[in-house]
Amino acid sequence: MSESLQTVLTYILIPVVVTIIGGIIAAYRSPGGKTRITVQHFAAGVVFAAVAIELLPELVTNMQLLPLIIGFSSGVALMLVVRWGSEKFEGGQGSGSFVIAAGVDVFIDGLLMGVSFDVGIKEGIIITVALSIELLFLALSVSSNLANEGKSKLRIIATAIILSLLVLVGATLGGTLLEGIHRTGIDVIIAFAVAALLYLVTEELLVEAHRGEQDSAFSTTMFFVGFLIVIILETATI
Repeated sequence: MSESLQTVLTYILIPVVVTIIGGIIAAYRSPGGKTRITVQHFAAGVVFAAVAIELLPELVTNMQLLPLIIGFSSGVALMLVVRWGSEKFEGGQGSGSFVIAAGVDVFIDGLLMGVSFDVGIKEGIIITVALSIELLFLALSVSSNLANEGKSKLRIIATAIILSLLVLVGATLGGTLLEGIHRTGIDVIIAFAVAALLYLVTEELLVEAHRGEQDSAFSTTMFFVGFLIVIILETATI
């Protein structure tokens, strides 16, 4: 095992553990409607901030039009296929598309963590800490939805473990197979990630949060709190 991969796997234990913790918390102490909606708003804010601060600047700086179009279009297409498949399978009911979208998200997060350590240890740690916060609340949100649907504790915890493994797989892939990849390939991956994460925020997290009558000004505020925390983490380490 290379020293670079060993470093990635050491730090990746943080998001892996917090993802599982989020699932266990929701499994044994399922949050009420208001808490679940608040968590979903907060997670949406953190994910949106990760896109705005970590990913979009990379695309704008390099500004290669073809990789941008290919990656972004592929991301949108995949998430729409996931939505179509889930709605067809579940008849429009259940949280299947939400879980799958979250799975794509956590895999991409792991991928970004692995790639970020190729840039530098400092950059890798910053992104890992920011995305670990996102993953904790994303796992809480997904697990809360499953608990709200009456899923068993075993299924909820198993889902959280699967999500954590996707983080690990993504980080390993980012830290090894993508090492030395041509810049164009990196741009395609980043553009794909932007589309997938924006879909998660706008079509899953916020849609789930606004489904029901327990939304409030406080829960909406938590979206901006999540966004602000990521900005603070980023500026504090510059």
